[in-house]
Amino acid sequence: MFCSHRTADVSLRERLGFSAEALGDAYAKLRERFPTSELVVLSTCNRVEVYSAVPPPSVGGTAGTAPRLSDLAGFLSDFHAIPRDAFASHLLERRGLDAVRHLFEVSASLDSLVLGESQIVGQVRDAYDLAQRHEACGPLTHALFQAAFRTASRVRRETKLADGRTSIASVAVGQFGRNIFERFTDKTVLVIGSGEMADETLRYLHDEGTGRVVIVNRSPERALALAEARGGEVRPWDELDRWLGEADVIVSATGATTPVVTRERFAAARAAGGKRSGKPVFILDLGLPRDFDPGVSKVDANVFRYDIDDLEATCAANRRRREKEIGKAKGIVEEETQAFLRGLVHRATGPVIRRLRDEWTAVRDAELQQLYARRPDWTDDDRAAVERSVDRIVNKLLHPPLEALKEEARRGEHGTLLDSFRRLFGI
Repeated sequence: MFCSHRTADVSLRERLGFSAEALGDAYAKLRERFPTSELVVLSTCNRVEVYSAVPPPSVGGTAGTAPRLSDLAGFLSDFHAIPRDAFASHLLERRGLDAVRHLFEVSASLDSLVLGESQIVGQVRDAYDLAQRHEACGPLTHALFQAAFRTASRVRRETKLADGRTSIASVAVGQFGRNIFERFTDKTVLVIGSGEMADETLRYLHDEGTGRVVIVNRSPERALALAEARGGEVRPWDELDRWLGEADVIVSATGATTPVVTRERFAAARAAGGKRSGKPVFILDLGLPRDFDPGVSKVDANVFRYDIDDLEATCAANRRRREKEIGKAKGIVEEETQAFLRGLVHRATGPVIRRLRDEWTAVRDAELQQLYARRPDWTDDDRAAVERSVDRIVNKLLHPPLEALKEEARRGEHGTLLDSFRRLFGI
């Protein structure tokens, strides 16, 4: 189940997203509601996705049931206290091979807002690590996500998909920012927040030769760590209004659940900015939920506010320029998808096929021994000819049901036919 920048706008993704703190409670509730399913939740500024998998039953075991789209929609509705009708039409479902291919494309940045951006594979890895810490993973999700990381590595190594400006921060600074300012060397930059997005944006701003950098964060320790890593000075949280009025560039990427800066607050800070009042200010709001009230853009004509959704047009142009690399990358994704499928088929059907062949072979051997006891005059060549004939009969009888079993596994439906096999053959 997923919704992304392709299916839902930022305001809806804000409501459905999970903070790092909320995910612990979310996993506890997911495990309680879907006890037989392995689960991984991927929640970023551009997507909310839940990957679920039920491993094939062992010989003699029973198959679990993976949650359907409606089940997960019900969970999101209950957890976030949002009516299902408000978002259900924006959710999509992929099952079996399509779900595998989707994860591989996400990890390889083929489904990203900025094609080829490097941040997503780290976010997928963090999501998987967190699911492991909350004991929500299992052997199938482990194999799936390791294959996704391998796919992303191949795409980055074997294509030019990541050449040039590929991250949200680099596109925002290099293209949006450059439309407002010719240079950044004489600009004061205010950074609100100290997470990964803030760190990455600062790195690109430094590459542009940014002058003064002021970092304001509720946690002084994290702000200091960012300042030491990227340069800049740390100011206390209660000075935020002052720097809102003085900064030329404002980058905000906090984990707040409500807007940090309302229109009224920003208007007051800007009016109090003295000589800075009325000059152009570039606001890059990378928070999810958004840190700045959208109404901030209407404070005056020199306020240029952009959020993640505003990157759509730039990313579309980026995608057109890289169409050749998209084809190469998708070829790699398809190769890895099929390789994972072969492993999945083996994992799902291998134990049953081995057990079935072993039992039929035991029956064959017992019957042949009885036959040989009644025909002691047969030569070794006679016996070999009989055994070849019996083997051909066994193989022809087993071939159709085993192929049907493998085909079911290829579709990711390793429950119904597998159970029938176990009942029919007493496995």
